[in-house]
Amino acid sequence: MADTKPKLLIVEDDEGLQAQLKWAYEDFDVIIAGDRESAIAALRSEMPKVVTLDLGLPPDPDGTSEGFAVLDAIMALKPDTKVIVASGHEARESALGAIERGAYDFYQKPVDIEQLGLIVRRALNLHHIEAENRRLAAKAGEGNTVLGRLVTSAPEMVKVARTIERVANTNVSVMLLGASGTGKELLARGLHDASDRKDANFVAINCAAIPENLLESELFGHEKGAFTGAVKTTEGKIEMADGGTLFLDEVGDIPLPLQVKLLRFLQERTIERIGGRKSIAVDTRIVCATHQDLESMIAHQRFREDLFYRLAEVVVKIPSLAERPGDAALLAKVFLKRFAKEMNPAVTGFAPDALAAIDGWGWPGNVRELENRVKRAVIMADGKLVSAEDLDLDGGEEENPEILNIKSAREQSDRKVIRHALARSEGNISNTAKLLGISRPTLYDLLKQYDLQT
Repeated sequence: MADTKPKLLIVEDDEGLQAQLKWAYEDFDVIIAGDRESAIAALRSEMPKVVTLDLGLPPDPDGTSEGFAVLDAIMALKPDTKVIVASGHEARESALGAIERGAYDFYQKPVDIEQLGLIVRRALNLHHIEAENRRLAAKAGEGNTVLGRLVTSAPEMVKVARTIERVANTNVSVMLLGASGTGKELLARGLHDASDRKDANFVAINCAAIPENLLESELFGHEKGAFTGAVKTTEGKIEMADGGTLFLDEVGDIPLPLQVKLLRFLQERTIERIGGRKSIAVDTRIVCATHQDLESMIAHQRFREDLFYRLAEVVVKIPSLAERPGDAALLAKVFLKRFAKEMNPAVTGFAPDALAAIDGWGWPGNVRELENRVKRAVIMADGKLVSAEDLDLDGGEEENPEILNIKSAREQSDRKVIRHALARSEGNISNTAKLLGISRPTLYDLLKQYDLQT
């Protein structure tokens, strides 16, 4: 239907060419303007996403003054508009000047309808991509967020978040598998906040940080006098999370005898405090995480298989930071903004060598290592920009040396570089293209080829 078509404004004073161009774009809602006044009026009333602009408009059809005036007005009124300017055979410099003033691209007269149509449709698609990037950036404050607070631009991490969102409103037990520092607790909190339990407590406990002889009391609570030092009845973490969510971090560190008691709770949904005889019904959802290989632990009889299947009704594998190209720079900017505000307001950003080092580092400690390095760097920085030296990073590491196929290696390299550039430019397509040293149409082709659109 006409009202669902994207709007295209054609600013052209040649009536024959007006008709030709309008006929060529049946999938657009085409608006025609022949001079500066009508072009600006159409821009205000119709707000087209794409404009084709002939720089030679009356009363200066042989010059560029009127065309540049229209372009300047568009950039002032609606700078996200994609403007494609017309260039004659001898007017390439004017076209390049127009791009410097904000135009998206140019086409050469006489018009090749098919070629111009390709440029127009690329411009429209890029407008959609940039609009979505701005929406996500506005939602995040800086960078893109999923699950309310997780900052990422990586499809691998977005997929994880979408899985968690899908299971949030069920009562299945979720197991998060990933290396230390990958954000397992943040994801668990995101799951809780996305569920219908969000108004109840989210309780987290690190099973590896509590001595074995105290862990049972921490989980199940105890009655007064149950053991030396038990001077009052105390609820355990499972009870505290009644109606909400209990996050068991490093669940692989739970000793076998306590695994039996945890399994009984998951089967019966009741607990008994240490020293107590009364069964207490508790409605607590369990989300757990570990960096250990539980299947290997099961094989060596260090983790109960029946407990594993109770805890792992849904398993979510979390990629490392090194497997999320572009996210290190994105997260680093978020951390810098936070720590600079708290500790060193003079710091405003990263020097180029710091961003290059962040992109190239392998991040064995994942997001936790990144956060700690940025925090230290902000404290230690002498100037406005954090350097690679402040981060104590000296360059990157070679990845996947086993890839010998030229085509595969080139594609992997292209994907990584493009995603790093997108992250460093915070999703701005023009700045990304400049960083990569390619044109915006070429970048769009690569985004489409490698399915990197978000």
